[in-house]
Amino acid sequence: MRKIDNLLAEYAVSHQTKLNITIHYICVPLIFFSLIGLLASIPMPSELQNILPTFLLPYAHLGTLVIIFGLFYYYKLSKSLFVGMVFFSTIILLTINFVALFVPAPLWLSMLLIFIVAWVGQFIGHNHEGKKPSFLKDLQFLMIGPAWTMSHFFEALDIKF
Repeated sequence: MRKIDNLLAEYAVSHQTKLNITIHYICVPLIFFSLIGLLASIPMPSELQNILPTFLLPYAHLGTLVIIFGLFYYYKLSKSLFVGMVFFSTIILLTINFVALFVPAPLWLSMLLIFIVAWVGQFIGHNHEGKKPSFLKDLQFLMIGPAWTMSHFFEALDIKF
């Protein structure tokens, strides 16, 4: 069995009830989104602005850097999940830029609210399930949550991963 299959199977052990699964389908992407958005709120050095093309400046932040490192991790696990995460991450970055431009509240505040509400949702799901979140056993499962969600999306579209 491939490493990704083992990790997804182990993650699934604490995600069995319909309510918990549904909550995770919503909250895992929201946590990913809000975490990247929080990191995007941290100002980058002004020197970076002088060397990058103007069209890349909205994406020159720590959130993008975390995505890039995360994509290396997903690439090692599964090439097709990697492609799915590239697509999803691109949507996340574009949406964060949209929020930063058009939502009147500061980006960090919007993202912090989403982050808190999504984590509350996660813990409600795990309380209902009666099992602890997987990441309490191994922090690696914080990265597996998005892959688990993506794998279910792939299965629905009959895409091999």
